[in-house]
Amino acid sequence: MDLGLKGKVAMIAGASRGLGFAVAEALSREGASVSISSSTQGAIDDAAGRLSATGAEVLATAVDVRNAGQIAAWMERTSARFGGVDLLFTNGGGPPSGAAIAFDDAAWQNAIDLLLFSALRMVRAAVPSMQARGGGAILMSTSASVKEPIPNLGLSTVLRASVSALAKTLALELAADRIRVNQIIPGRIDTDRVKQLDEIAGKKQGITAEQSKARSIGTIPLGRYGEASEYGRVAAFLLSGAAAYMTGATVQVDGGLIRSVL
Repeated sequence: MDLGLKGKVAMIAGASRGLGFAVAEALSREGASVSISSSTQGAIDDAAGRLSATGAEVLATAVDVRNAGQIAAWMERTSARFGGVDLLFTNGGGPPSGAAIAFDDAAWQNAIDLLLFSALRMVRAAVPSMQARGGGAILMSTSASVKEPIPNLGLSTVLRASVSALAKTLALELAADRIRVNQIIPGRIDTDRVKQLDEIAGKKQGITAEQSKARSIGTIPLGRYGEASEYGRVAAFLLSGAAAYMTGATVQVDGGLIRSVL
């Protein structure tokens, strides 16, 4: 299937590794130009090198997604290089684990900036260009916690649910501009972040990270962790013209992990 992404310009946040890199890789393989960001210049330059080696057209920018000015500057660099933007993938690192009441106001504010305000600010930056180009697509990466709270991830659970509400709200508000907004939920995808969570869970349970992983796999109907590339391909589809009649949708890439009916 031709996803119709040739000539499109995509901005992908948190793209130095893991899920963000997988999305950038999938989009670039389909012919999109990719403007990628991460918090560390060296890491995002390395990711750009790996993508460029496949023939992709890439712009790499160091961006702290908690900083509104840096997000705006990323958009300006993208427009200067590619002429505008058609696609946006919002993504950010996870906040610290722990119970919701264990964190002070400063920790909550940092998590709000990291997860909710970052997504909102990226959309604010990109939408005017999409409107000028006749439409676009936005995909917000959230978490299985928007369907069912995850123990010991209080900050993430509360704030990602807010991002989920934002995605649905924007889908309604931007439809008239032919801008689609969808949400993608990863399950247990084999990334560095999930490895870290397995280690944390293992320590709490007095077992090894590998034993913790095995327990997690036991809860997944397909019997394994997902691969980042599998997530990336679904994201590319949702951002593409092949999904032109999808907006306000929530798509799970979870191997059947989430038990909710809707």
